[in-house]
Amino acid sequence: MSAGSAQPSDVRVTVERTAVIVEDDPDVRDLLDVVLTQAGFATATAGSGLEGVELVRRTDPLVTTLDVSLPDIDGFEVCRRIRTVSDTYVVMLTARTDEIDALMGLDAGADDYQTKPFRPRELRARIEAMLRRPRRPVLPAAPLPAPAPAPVVGLAAAALSDTIVSDGLVVDVAGRTVVVEGRAVHLTRSEFDLLAALGGTPGRVLSKDALVRVLWGDEYDTGTRVADPDRRSVEVHMANLRRKLGDDPSEPRWIRTVRGVGYRFDHPS
Repeated sequence: MSAGSAQPSDVRVTVERTAVIVEDDPDVRDLLDVVLTQAGFATATAGSGLEGVELVRRTDPLVTTLDVSLPDIDGFEVCRRIRTVSDTYVVMLTARTDEIDALMGLDAGADDYQTKPFRPRELRARIEAMLRRPRRPVLPAAPLPAPAPAPVVGLAAAALSDTIVSDGLVVDVAGRTVVVEGRAVHLTRSEFDLLAALGGTPGRVLSKDALVRVLWGDEYDTGTRVADPDRRSVEVHMANLRRKLGDDPSEPRWIRTVRGVGYRFDHPS
């Protein structure tokens, strides 16, 4: 065998990352295929919502890009259905610029929301930022035991190792579990990241811009400006987080809105 020949065992082809593209516009679909392929993904494409849901179900991709305007069912419904079968990172893409569309997309379970035309480099950077966040959903197998009262006497919130304890709320940061009054609470990745960031700095106000960058990932810093839709996405995630925790914004137990600035994790009175 010549020196230039390779034994079959020397040839290894591994595909570590898969992406699904749900887009009915062939030009945009081709562009997304190029962007994701260059980012190291093996791609699969779908031109309709139902086809996209089935493709995600079969392949369980790491990332899914999802158009809002599809020929059969809209992207919001597609995202809801995807969330029942996969924890894929979902980036919604649309030419719609209305604020309500962004809010609906995030509420349906999307991780990010980008308007068209999008900048390929920024889209790729945002996707890479999402991949630095844990993919495992926050689904505790069983409620955590109630914390012993002694360590938190006289304290509003206590950061004990990797645990945040405050007035019936227990957040296991390392295990990514949340319990309120002994009841396990399911949060999305984004909701958990916001809670961990706020609970880890009790009494300190975190601006919406700072929380946007929490969602982007600690290392995400390419000079991209934080835009109003990004800030509104934080508001949507925060509203969902409060609802799941049972934290009334008008009489907050843990998370207080600081008008014109951001949010603060409060010590109970």
